[in-house]
Amino acid sequence: MKTALRRLSLGSVPLLLLFTVLGSAGRLVAEPVTLKHAVELALSHSTTAGAAAADQQRAFASYLEARNQYVPQFMVGSGLGASWGFPLSLEGSAPSLLNVNAQSALLNPALRDFVRATRTEWQASTLQAKDRREQVMQDTVFTYVELNQWEGILDHLRQDEADASQTEQLIGQRVSAGVDSQLDQNKARLVTARARLRAAQARGAIDVLRDHLSQLTGLPAASIETAADSIPALPEVKQSDDLAKRAAETSPVVQAADTLAIAQTLRARGEHRALWPSFDFAAQYALLSTYNNYSDFYKSFQRHNATVGVAIRFPFFNPSQHARAQSADAAAVRARKDADAAKNRVSEETLKLQRSVEQFAAAQQVADLEYQIAQSNLDTVLVRMNTSNGNLHDLADARTQTNERYSVLQDANFQLERARIALLRSTGELENWLGIGK
Repeated sequence: MKTALRRLSLGSVPLLLLFTVLGSAGRLVAEPVTLKHAVELALSHSTTAGAAAADQQRAFASYLEARNQYVPQFMVGSGLGASWGFPLSLEGSAPSLLNVNAQSALLNPALRDFVRATRTEWQASTLQAKDRREQVMQDTVFTYVELNQWEGILDHLRQDEADASQTEQLIGQRVSAGVDSQLDQNKARLVTARARLRAAQARGAIDVLRDHLSQLTGLPAASIETAADSIPALPEVKQSDDLAKRAAETSPVVQAADTLAIAQTLRARGEHRALWPSFDFAAQYALLSTYNNYSDFYKSFQRHNATVGVAIRFPFFNPSQHARAQSADAAAVRARKDADAAKNRVSEETLKLQRSVEQFAAAQQVADLEYQIAQSNLDTVLVRMNTSNGNLHDLADARTQTNERYSVLQDANFQLERARIALLRSTGELENWLGIGK
């Protein structure tokens, strides 16, 4: 008997280990994802952030391309060829066994401004990447907060659906008994259908939001579960604060537009300075052959030859460059106007958000009070039902009104939360609110 028990115990060990591992895996999959962790995953996984990083890298490469023109560029080649008579040049160089050329900008006013312009454009791309980063953060926060709210009210909606279905069954029994009419039963069915619709909308919204959050973070949609306590409390919005001015000063959109305007101004000045004299360093070494008739036409021939000097250019007449400079001036004026328009747009949008927060807060308070009144009325009807002094019709009407007020309250909560979060991004406080980097 003891041997059999030992065999049973030993045989059960693998199964127990398997169940323990599966249970642990299930708990890991169902572990809630905090808001901060979701945002960090989105920043590292989002395609928008990746595209912004690529644009930033491209701008930096353009800056290096312009700046490195001051670094001598070496080219090694050969100009092999046969000669009949005087040795003519091949593509501007004498036929040679080995040819080494070096060239770089030495003193070029136009190139100096072009380098400054590309460096400024690189700085603008960094600001644009910051704006896209904040866009990803806002999108993730919107999705996470709304998903958390839908998950919180789904149980309430399911209970409403169950209560409505129960009331419909009771009224159906009264119709069968001849107490109520068919119209009463249709009204009860309508209440149940509305409750079922709201529950279906909640489930659909949860599925869509989880899928979108999955695309942002890279997590499987089925494993995403929000944590309400990970959402920081939103700061108070004071209507007396000049948030529009603060947003115009801190917005990466405005800063990027200003930086691009500066870059266009530098580029326009460079186009004008392209009409100025420029000096380039140039050097060349050539190893000439003995079969290209050099000794027949030159009194003193040597195979090793080198030239080092400065190439001076003075474009005293260039109508095309004049037209290019005028076009660059117009582009600089356009960029400055775009920067002013971006500043005005950010200020206006921030002011609208600031005022809308006050309006949504008032609407949320009204919706909350209406829901409390409807809930109190429902509680009163339930008390009368328990004392046999109420009827099912009053109960159905009270539940319908309570459910409608509850839906209005949730919509008001959604609108208020979105406006306050958008205001945080507009004023540059979204990252601090999330605690990213802390």
